[in-house]
Amino acid sequence: MNDFGTPFYDFLIQHGFSEFWTSIIRSTVFIIILFLFSSLFNFLGRRIFLNLIVRFTEKTKSNYDDIFLENRVFYKITLLFPAIGIYLFDDIILIHASYLRPYIIGATNVYSIIIIAVILSAVFKSLEDIMAQSKPFKDKPLTSYRQLLDILNYGVAIILVISILIDKSPMYLLSAMGAATAILLLVFRDSILGLTASIQLASNDMIRVGDWVTVSSYGADGDVMEITLNTVKVRNFDKTITTVPTYAFISNSFKNWRGMEESKGRRIKRAIHIKIDSICFADNDLIDRLEKVDIIQGLIQTKKEEIDRYNIENKVNTNSLINGRRQTNVGLFRSYLVSYLKNNPNVNTDLTYMVRQLDETNYGLPLEIYCFSREKDWVIYEGIMSDIFDHIYASAPYFNLEIFQSPSGKDFRQLKREV
Repeated sequence: MNDFGTPFYDFLIQHGFSEFWTSIIRSTVFIIILFLFSSLFNFLGRRIFLNLIVRFTEKTKSNYDDIFLENRVFYKITLLFPAIGIYLFDDIILIHASYLRPYIIGATNVYSIIIIAVILSAVFKSLEDIMAQSKPFKDKPLTSYRQLLDILNYGVAIILVISILIDKSPMYLLSAMGAATAILLLVFRDSILGLTASIQLASNDMIRVGDWVTVSSYGADGDVMEITLNTVKVRNFDKTITTVPTYAFISNSFKNWRGMEESKGRRIKRAIHIKIDSICFADNDLIDRLEKVDIIQGLIQTKKEEIDRYNIENKVNTNSLINGRRQTNVGLFRSYLVSYLKNNPNVNTDLTYMVRQLDETNYGLPLEIYCFSREKDWVIYEGIMSDIFDHIYASAPYFNLEIFQSPSGKDFRQLKREV
């Protein structure tokens, strides 16, 4: 090709072209030839290299190469083939166009850097998909790490491209960027906060993909879909999606329900309100009626014997119910509810279960049911809790107790009739 340049130059001179136009034509022809070689390499990359890779991946049993193929890693590698063609033949073809060579090679370098950055980004995405299939990494914020690598990758690429365009060393550019650090910190504030938060969330295992979280300040209550460098996507139970800044999980309080899901039960903690004026000592008629209830029959008899013995030993005048020791209807009701929870197959009695009184309110005396459902699935859990309280509301009248309810218009009309 070196020998071709001079005869071609002489040929043009002999046909009446000036030296200026002869140089222009010769350089143009050589540039066209160089780009033809580049196009040839591009064709070889697309038709041969890519087809071979596709056939190879179809025959392998591993799905790792399929992931690289889906993320178009091999296709993006073929984008480097035109640059390879230019690098291989530029010394030979551009020997007579040396004044153009720095510009062509510079443009090729910029193109190569951009393509390499794109390839690395696709490789990072493929590695993320591969690691996501592995059990140790399945619930880790891999997207955050991949995005961090992308930022570093493209950051280095931008620095290299700018250094080529201004014909300065990358180190010179980095030193010049020191003055712009404050601006960069402001621009990438969310990314920096997100990176710090992602590291803390991962190192302390505070949140994983698939966790049920509640972030009240952002109205998020549902399952974590994705953890990225800047945001955490939460699919709420109404199927809406809330995007929460990653650093919000560090700066604000949130509730992670993973502990409940990994435990032996899901907590039920709910109170009913007993009307104060329905609370009284249990007379013999009530005790005799409740002795027929299987799950507290033995308890009532034991307690009755204990109280009778105490009253006899202390010579208590039992003609008045307030003297000595007596059972109350609300106390018997509490004992009944504890026995009911103990015998309920849906309640995990290996965990804490109790019925307790809370401080009285304007709505009456609260009796709180505290226990754990064996089932943790939301729908089943709600069904179990509803069944428990259905039974509680229905059984209260058997103890001569009334559940508090704010008076309605019907109550006032009834009162008016009575008056």
